[in-house]
Amino acid sequence: IPADAYYGINAARGAENFNITGRTIHKELIIGLAEVKKACAISNFAAGIMKEDVKDAIVQASDEIIQGKFHDQFPCDPIQGGAGTTANMNANEVIANRANEILGGELGVYDKVNANDHVNQGQSTNDAFPTAGKIAALKLGERTVGELRQLYNALLEKSKEFDHVIKMGRTHLQDAVPIRLGQEFGAYAEVVGRDVVRLKKAQEEILSVNLGGTAVGTGINADSEFEKNIVPNLAKITGINLKQCEDLVDGTQNLDGYVVVSGALKTCAVSLSKISNDLRLLSSGPRTGFGEINLPPKQNGSSIMP
Repeated sequence: IPADAYYGINAARGAENFNITGRTIHKELIIGLAEVKKACAISNFAAGIMKEDVKDAIVQASDEIIQGKFHDQFPCDPIQGGAGTTANMNANEVIANRANEILGGELGVYDKVNANDHVNQGQSTNDAFPTAGKIAALKLGERTVGELRQLYNALLEKSKEFDHVIKMGRTHLQDAVPIRLGQEFGAYAEVVGRDVVRLKKAQEEILSVNLGGTAVGTGINADSEFEKNIVPNLAKITGINLKQCEDLVDGTQNLDGYVVVSGALKTCAVSLSKISNDLRLLSSGPRTGFGEINLPPKQNGSSIMP
């Protein structure tokens, strides 16, 4: 391990073992892991099982990661075995090393703050990693919904602007019956609006997290006070209305919530692809295609075309 590295041996081994995509972990997942570790330190201190100086150092180190620092110290591939163990241990090591540094220690020593015994206290990869994943997905999902709402409003405005334009509706590209261009754009707005509703509903499926369940959902090795307070503390830190799963074993072993989100995103992707294909066809030409609408030019479509 390089002398100035904040990651440790587990992250290095994981990066070597799972060199699959050439990418690194998404920044929102890194931030989600740091938020989990911060909440756990606060909860362990409140339960009387962590010293205040250790808690404070972990909180400061976590906050620095949340603010965007040390992201280059997460070298592991997003595709990895062990249910995210590499990513979880990577976070433990970076936070522990930075916390040791804050307390006057050296990198890689872990004498003042230990990656496992302190940063990972009361946790397992099996509850820390999926919780961080849900936090990341919820944040990214909220941004996606915001962008879709802007698209919905833009399409709605175009439907009004084009309401007077009469065009031909077609079946299998054959002339059918007249329709207003505004009606077509209004229909585009409607499907995007439904995608917004679907995504918002899907996000509710991943508001429940299994943090506190540790390895298999039984809460083994976690203090009872910690287990009771960890998710409320995490909700305060993230600003997300997270809830603890009613059945932590269920929350640990079943992944249906992720599938619901994935399905909503796939449905949205199909909707957007359909709109894009329509716009491409309607703007084709302009001399030998339909040429019914003009799309604003952005750049050359080919090196040989004008």
